[in-house]
Amino acid sequence: MKIAVLSDIHGNIDALESVLDDIKNQFCDKIYCLGDYAMAGPEPCETVDRFMNLKKEFDTVMIQGNTDLLIADYTDESYRNLQKIAPVMAEALKDDVKVLKKEQIAFLRELKPQEMIEEEGVKILLVHGSPRRNNENIMPDTPLSEIENMIKHADADMILCGHTHIPCGFQTSDSKTVVNVGSVGRPFTEKPNACYLTLIINDGKCLFEHRFVKYDNIRASEKILNRSFKGVEKLAQTLIKPYERHF
Repeated sequence: MKIAVLSDIHGNIDALESVLDDIKNQFCDKIYCLGDYAMAGPEPCETVDRFMNLKKEFDTVMIQGNTDLLIADYTDESYRNLQKIAPVMAEALKDDVKVLKKEQIAFLRELKPQEMIEEEGVKILLVHGSPRRNNENIMPDTPLSEIENMIKHADADMILCGHTHIPCGFQTSDSKTVVNVGSVGRPFTEKPNACYLTLIINDGKCLFEHRFVKYDNIRASEKILNRSFKGVEKLAQTLIKPYERHF
């Protein structure tokens, strides 16, 4: 069995379509989606629509990301709280809530925060950040002891996550596998290529590959500039030079 795992699309339909084309070329049997579908991207409505209809084309499991929950539970207070720590993202959130349709927001609200799946005897836990919190970071330089503490209550052989937009992986002392699949729509890597994971499961053994897919990131950055919220130009630059800190 071959599974594609993607996360953190952030309204980047150009990156998503390129990844879906690659998934077809890889002959994947299923897709797992780990959340953050819309917020702060070039085309949030089109992207959410694509996911709402994805099960017609692929065998798909989807969970909710932290920004999906921010959109679903939006209040003026949550906007003000986010503005204190991430003003550009706060403005993007406010605008996303305006442009997304009610049924699209309802779709994001109804997604499960986590999902446990068993494939060929392998227990796989899908989370966005970590098993403890949807906004907890699992990074390449996170100490293994911290990773083990995050997942100690997870009854799974494998934990798949996203959130940080940086691909990485760990093997714990009790033989659990933790893999951050990276980001499709706003990668924080040296090159601005969309990133996702392929997972092959065969007779209880697992093989992972982070795949980096080229897409028209210049067009995507131009599209996001058509949005009117404050700080949008910084998000546009992130799509071109993701390795530089723009905000």
